[in-house]
Amino acid sequence: MSKKKKEKKKSSQLEVLKGRLDISRSGMGYVIVEGLDKDILVRPHDFNRALHGDLVRVEVNKGISKDRRTEGRITDVVERKQTEFIGNIQRSKSFSFFIPASEKPIPDFYIADDKLNGAQDNDRVVVKLLSWDKNDKKPVGEVVSVLTAADDNDAAMKEILIEAGFALEFSKEVMQEVARLKPDITREELRKRKDCRDILTFTIDPVDAKDFDDAISIRNLDNGNYEIGVHIADVSHFVTHGSQLDKVAYERATSVYLPDRVNPMLPEKISNELCSLRPHEDKYTFSAIFQITNKGEIKHSWIGRTVIHSNHRFTYEEVQDIIEKKDGLHFKAILLLNELAQRFRKERFRHGAINFSSQEVRFQLDENAKPIGIVIKESKEAHQLIEEFMLLANRTVAAYVSKIKINKEPIPFPYRIHDTPDDEKLKPFVAFARKFGYIFDMHDENAVAASFNKMLKEVQGKPEQHVLEQLGIRTMAKAMYTPQNIGHYGLGFDHYCHFTSPIRRYPDVLVHRIVQQCLDKHLVPDKKMEDKCRHCSERERKAMEAERASNKYKQVEFMQNYLGKEFDGIISGVASFGFFVETVEYKCEGMVTVRDLAAYDDFRLDEADYALVGRNTKQKFRMGDRVRIKVVAANLSKRQLDYEWVPEAGKAHKAKAKPAPVKKKKR
Repeated sequence: MSKKKKEKKKSSQLEVLKGRLDISRSGMGYVIVEGLDKDILVRPHDFNRALHGDLVRVEVNKGISKDRRTEGRITDVVERKQTEFIGNIQRSKSFSFFIPASEKPIPDFYIADDKLNGAQDNDRVVVKLLSWDKNDKKPVGEVVSVLTAADDNDAAMKEILIEAGFALEFSKEVMQEVARLKPDITREELRKRKDCRDILTFTIDPVDAKDFDDAISIRNLDNGNYEIGVHIADVSHFVTHGSQLDKVAYERATSVYLPDRVNPMLPEKISNELCSLRPHEDKYTFSAIFQITNKGEIKHSWIGRTVIHSNHRFTYEEVQDIIEKKDGLHFKAILLLNELAQRFRKERFRHGAINFSSQEVRFQLDENAKPIGIVIKESKEAHQLIEEFMLLANRTVAAYVSKIKINKEPIPFPYRIHDTPDDEKLKPFVAFARKFGYIFDMHDENAVAASFNKMLKEVQGKPEQHVLEQLGIRTMAKAMYTPQNIGHYGLGFDHYCHFTSPIRRYPDVLVHRIVQQCLDKHLVPDKKMEDKCRHCSERERKAMEAERASNKYKQVEFMQNYLGKEFDGIISGVASFGFFVETVEYKCEGMVTVRDLAAYDDFRLDEADYALVGRNTKQKFRMGDRVRIKVVAANLSKRQLDYEWVPEAGKAHKAKAKPAPVKKKKR
């Protein structure tokens, strides 16, 4: 056989797959490919400049025997997980290196002198990956910021964002592109839009908000109905498909909200100026406008591009005050909107939506971002007013797009879906709820939803409230973006999407573009919609992880002030290695380990009862139980709180040592 034929035969055995590279601490790589049962093993010399978390193409041998682990080599990097890294500068006379601070093996970066940006030897820095060409032994980077030891908090927050794969800065090219954008309302653009500037319009947002991305308008119609408009910042007018700005927005896919900062999806000029629906300014918007009766019946809806003029900027607190006092600026409009919102809300729950209402816990920070207390934010009517009208707009847009077909096929569209609960998760929860007297009807999905709502209503104010709410949420599937529409179980909607927050969510930008194509009757199906949805869902998950990590950091930082102090707490989770406790007063979660409980008994996990049980004493620590704890350690670098169980006087008994068994004499 000739050499050419041999080569051809060999190459026909190769298959190229796409997946995410996971590098273990030992340095071995595993490419996770969707649909494959086993990951593909990649040895370090076959990484081909790929780093941990990168989306890569991997070449594998199809003819490999089934009993052997599939091995492959990475052919190229499709998408970097992150381009910014934290670590230290190492300088010599002729060159500098950047040593990444990571649990994962990452090569040192070469930093040219003109890319140090003032960094000195041993400085803690953030470095951006500029290039890593075939001929380069090491990646080439640039210092984007020097982290000063004086501000540990700033360094920690940046580290959390970088770990999650979010860039801290926008490139010069992006900022130059943004600088060229004009806020002007032009005659040419006005001709393409419905002019709503003479209608009473206002925004309702948190007191510290700067990016006002939604507004509501209201007016009376001659037929006795009301015209209510939900107006959303027209981000897609400024962020055009294929621009540098669009690419970076897609990469980030979401804004990330940390206790002391926002890492935005879009530069501030867009989010806080050009697109923000600030009072007394004309702004481009994308709107859903409804004709509604005083009984909350929707007679007609219209979707399209508009221009608005916000008359006032309300905070949630101001609107809540108006609702309660039935007086104040534009109070008649606000009371009417509130009445309609409450009707929509009742109707939603009647049709199968589940009423999981969670408290939002936020830290009060001083001028140095140090936590000095907590604020518990509860959902009141003012919040529900905005929520219901946003839900109405989102479901209306999704329903509109769902009806449009190309060659009898649905349009690729980023639906927001939420699957029904998994039976395997639901059954143990139902059995556990039964112990407290709550009975679930499981004969169909609607019955499960009704049972959930009945339980959530009846459990209010009872000792088991916290545990059943938390476990109930855990039984639920995670909401995600996908072109395969299966409806939204938690909201009880057949069609749902995200249309109302394009300043902070990229899927909303995609929705706006597709809706405009539908209105123009010029549809260009996006063949990559599945990949885009998957990317946005992944970025959302990473943002949530970063938010949890930053909140945990603040909890640890706050509880450092209370080392040795005792608190009442609620057991918020159990595992074989211990139980988690959330303090009642400050909502800070830490762990009591099984190791620390060994002085009292040998505790084992009872999964069915969500409890740790002592083998000898039968002492039980069950999720939802109230316990007393002492703060014994607060480790900022590990973002970890350690608690110690404080037994109630006269109630805790140490397990008595069992006498050694007497050996029987052989007869």
